[in-house]
Amino acid sequence: MIAKRYEPFWKTTPLTQMTPAEWESLCDGCGKCCLQKLQDDETEEVFYTNLSCQQLNINSCQCKVYATRQTKVADCITLTPDKIDDFQWLPDTCSYRVLHETRDLPSWHPLIVGSNKEMLRQGLTVQHYAVNESTVPEEEWETHVIKWVHGMPEPYDMNE
Repeated sequence: MIAKRYEPFWKTTPLTQMTPAEWESLCDGCGKCCLQKLQDDETEEVFYTNLSCQQLNINSCQCKVYATRQTKVADCITLTPDKIDDFQWLPDTCSYRVLHETRDLPSWHPLIVGSNKEMLRQGLTVQHYAVNESTVPEEEWETHVIKWVHGMPEPYDMNE
């Protein structure tokens, strides 16, 4: 008898039909969505900074108040399946965005590798460059704008 090969849930279940547990497990834990963003009032263009939300533990890339983040951080963005078409603002390495665009997870994803070791090896988390927002006055945030180049941050001059 030939054993049936089962495909992982992310290959067989559309994002919009995943259970909350399946959806949450797709998060690779990079912390990039917890970086502060600035928006140009005229063009509505969004700019990332290397400034993390004060609730992000930069070393672990985990939210300190995840279960209650919406009440603790008024402008916290929650990624949900019903907002899939808005994911283009996420870095190109975000697992939600990659899965939506390619229908597969990246080869370094913890669900594939079994841990976050490959992500860390490739430098795909914010732990080596994020700065807690509470350490920088808001009027200086523009000096912390970055651009994503294949999931890695590079300085960005907003005056270009």
